[in-house]
Amino acid sequence: MGFAELWESLLTVGGDAAAGYRRFTWNDAELECRAWFRREAAARDLAVEEDRNGNLYAWWSPGGAAGRAVLTGSHFDSVPGGGAFDGPLGIVSAFAALDLLRERGFRPSRPVGIAAFAEEEGARFGVACLGSRLLSGEIDAERARGLTDAGGITFAEAAAAHGLDPALLGRDDERLGRIGCFVELHVEQGRALDVPVGVASAIWPHGRWRLDFHGHGDHAGTTRLADRRDPMLPFAHAVIAAREAAERHGTRATVGKVEVEPGGVNVIASRVTAWLDARGARDESVRETVADVRRTAEETAEGHGVGFALREESYTAVVDFNTALRDRLAAALGGVPVLPTGAGHDAGILSAHLPTAMLFVRNPTGVSHAPAEHAEPGDCLAGVEALATVLAELAG
Repeated sequence: MGFAELWESLLTVGGDAAAGYRRFTWNDAELECRAWFRREAAARDLAVEEDRNGNLYAWWSPGGAAGRAVLTGSHFDSVPGGGAFDGPLGIVSAFAALDLLRERGFRPSRPVGIAAFAEEEGARFGVACLGSRLLSGEIDAERARGLTDAGGITFAEAAAAHGLDPALLGRDDERLGRIGCFVELHVEQGRALDVPVGVASAIWPHGRWRLDFHGHGDHAGTTRLADRRDPMLPFAHAVIAAREAAERHGTRATVGKVEVEPGGVNVIASRVTAWLDARGARDESVRETVADVRRTAEETAEGHGVGFALREESYTAVVDFNTALRDRLAAALGGVPVLPTGAGHDAGILSAHLPTAMLFVRNPTGVSHAPAEHAEPGDCLAGVEALATVLAELAG
C-alpha cells in the first residue's frame, strides 16, 4: 500500500482537515487510530506490543536480525482542533518506508520498530510527551498516576480502564535496552525549511507553568469596584506580562488555556486557572521570562486582594541531538538542511537515554497545532524516501 492510500485511510478519524482534530489519549478517535496501527502491522506480519505505559510498537525482525533495534514513529494524539500532520505523519511514513524497503528486497541486520507514543501533546492529562517520559523515567510514576483530565479522571484510572496496570507505570529499562536509536519524522512546525526534507539539530528548552488566582465570587451588578477581589484582573496583567517578557528576552510565551469559576457572565469570578507555555533558544532566557510573569502576577494579585500561586508542571532543557547520528543522517540524505525547532517531541525526551534524531518534512503554510497545518503530497513522498534511506543506513 502506498503512502497516499495509507494517509487517506487515517485522515477522517477524529476530525477533518477543515475543523481540526480531537484525538486525545484513549478517547474513541485515538483508540480507532490504535486499531488502525494494529491492522497495518498485522497486514505486514509485524509483531505488535503495547508497553506498560501505553506506548505501541510494531516490530520487523526477519531471521538473522539481531542486536539493539532501530526505532521510528511518532504519536496519534492531537491538541484540541489540531492539524492532520502533527504526529500521524511520522507513523504513516514509517509504514510506507518499511513497504519501500521490502519492495527493494532490503533485509535489516537489526530489528526495525515503529512506535506510537501515548499522550505526546498532553492535551488530556496536561504533561506533554507523557508516554516517553514514563518509559524513560523522566517523570515520577506516582505523579503521573495522579494527573487528572478535565473530567477529574486520573491517569491511573484511565490506564486501568484501557487494560494497563497502574502499579507498573514508569521507567522500563528492559525495553529501553532493546532500542539502539530512535528517528522521528515530523512535519516542520514553522516556515524555516525551504526544501522538502531537513534534519533537526536541537530542540529549544520549553516548559509549562500553572497559574492559580484565588479571589472572591460576587454579583457583577451590585458589588462596588472598591469591594471586589476579582482574580481576572491580575490574570489579565499576567497575560500582558508574558507577551512583554517574551519580547524583552527574545523568547516565546503563550497563555492558550484558561479555566474560570464559576464561569457566569454576570458573576465576578472566584478563581482563574491558566497555563503558561514558555520556550526559547536558551534556558536562562526562558527562566527569566517566567520569573517576570511571576513577579507581575504576584504584585497585581496582592494589589487586588487575590491569592496567587505558580507551579511548574513540566520542563525540558535544551536538547542537542546526537551529533554523530545527526551528521550521519544528513550525509546519507545528501547534505540536507540542519535546523533547530521550538517544538517539543518524544525524540527530545528519549535523547537523554539513547541516540535520537529527527527528520522534518516541509510545511508551506508554517502553521501547526491548527487546521491549516499542511505538507504537500510530493514532500510527504520525499519524507518517506528519506526515512527509508535512513532506516537502511542504520539497520543495514
